[in-house]
Amino acid sequence: MASMQRRDFLRLTGLGGVVLVAGCAATPGAAGYDDFSFVQLSDTHWGFDDPLVNADARGTLPRAVAAVNAMAEPPDFVMFTGDLTHTTDDPKERRRRMAEFRDIVSGLAVRNVRFMPGEHDASLDNGKAFKEFFGDTRYAFDHKGVHFVVVDNVSDPTAAIGDEQLEWLRADLARLPADARIVVFTHRPLFDLYPQWDWATRDGARAIEILQAHANVTVFYGHIHQENHFMTGRIAHHSAKGLMFALPAPASQPKRLPVAWNASAPYKGLGYREVEAERVPVAYAITEFPVA
Repeated sequence: MASMQRRDFLRLTGLGGVVLVAGCAATPGAAGYDDFSFVQLSDTHWGFDDPLVNADARGTLPRAVAAVNAMAEPPDFVMFTGDLTHTTDDPKERRRRMAEFRDIVSGLAVRNVRFMPGEHDASLDNGKAFKEFFGDTRYAFDHKGVHFVVVDNVSDPTAAIGDEQLEWLRADLARLPADARIVVFTHRPLFDLYPQWDWATRDGARAIEILQAHANVTVFYGHIHQENHFMTGRIAHHSAKGLMFALPAPASQPKRLPVAWNASAPYKGLGYREVEAERVPVAYAITEFPVA
């Protein structure tokens, strides 16, 4: 009840929109499960430089770090869902940007910080530089009764997950009960949101088929630089805003061009989110925060 009151307060004070995502009912008092929260940040594009799109390109990420550190209730962990850096053909520059990004986010007061790549980080070298700085591009972990899976749909430049990784995903989930609480992080959407703008995963439908065998699955992703909520069967998919520039709504204009910087409303369309995981029913309350 206290967490619901807190979300009501956030909504009333205009600090962020709230989406309550509920799955199937869970068993009360499930072993090892407790309510918790995490923060999702995405598409920081460190190294991007275009004042017409972001006049504070070197300040937005430090602002986000400071905002997370100022949260009244620190999250259990922070997840960066890809495009940590902006693409470059120069391998030396790619590593320099990753080193700068790593140094900035080391200022997070939250010690449990996790990373996954976006295509800007990994598609030109199949994730080689990313692995040097941040480790595996795919992995799974458990936290307070929830099973988290990080799926790499960017290291393959064709925007595919690939047969081997799909079998890894199938094997990882096969050991879990059908009603296990599962959260999946990807960079690109697994479904065909708008393939014309590269807003899809070539074999994402195969991943969704694997996930459909479980009753309580939620997917959080980035890539499209805006908030979007979509259902595939009983699986909810939620995209996060970006931290460097906003992108237009799918099919809203002929080309996928970044939204221009508005000096009268700086950081408009940029933001991050807190996700509160609640036990019964299986639910994730999403609070969107603007960069300010």
